[in-house]
Amino acid sequence: MKECIILAGGLGTRLRSAVPDLPKCMAPVAGKPFLAHVIGYFQQQGVEKFIFSLGYKSEVIQDYLEAGYPGLQKQYVIEQDPLGTGGAILLACRKATEKNVLILNGDTLFSIQLPALTAFHEQHQAHCTLALKPMQHFDRYGVVEIAENGAIKSFKEKQFYESGLINGGVYALQVATFLKEGLPEKFSFEKDYLEKLYTVRPMFGIVQDEYFIDIGIPEDFEKANRELVNSGK
Repeated sequence: MKECIILAGGLGTRLRSAVPDLPKCMAPVAGKPFLAHVIGYFQQQGVEKFIFSLGYKSEVIQDYLEAGYPGLQKQYVIEQDPLGTGGAILLACRKATEKNVLILNGDTLFSIQLPALTAFHEQHQAHCTLALKPMQHFDRYGVVEIAENGAIKSFKEKQFYESGLINGGVYALQVATFLKEGLPEKFSFEKDYLEKLYTVRPMFGIVQDEYFIDIGIPEDFEKANRELVNSGK
């Protein structure tokens, strides 16, 4: 996959105490905006075209990208009103030019191996493939259960788990089938697409036990600042 959508429109309310005046993805981590870590890693993985889905303080992100990445193939989709994760992806997919597109969150770095995700997604002719992260002792995330062939069996609610596979917020999405679903303008990608349709659509999960950080809360923002200093990510 050569094209990706980065969702960077969130308000980041839980991070306000640490970063009061910036979109979440622009929070400074190890000397540069967190978004730079995400872009840099996925460029290394072969992504060439970026579609940025923006909302809150979109001009801050655009100004940074125009100044810092003049040669990057990039487009912007700006939500005038919050559309939810699904609505944001739907809007951005209308700009996509590839058959399959990678979906990322601008406030999360999950260092997946993109060639493996791409091959798995295409082999199964999946409508959507989730990158799943094995995790121990957690309560911030729900759990995804998969069959032996990777087909999604269930989504479980957030609660305390000793161990499980979490949805890492990285998806391979087949653009045409997604656009044909007749989804509303505003919806949750997780609740209204994945959880409602996984039993009737080819949706799969691939386990990738790679580095994962979500800066959505101050503790993990501080953790990212420690871990990404010399990581090369």
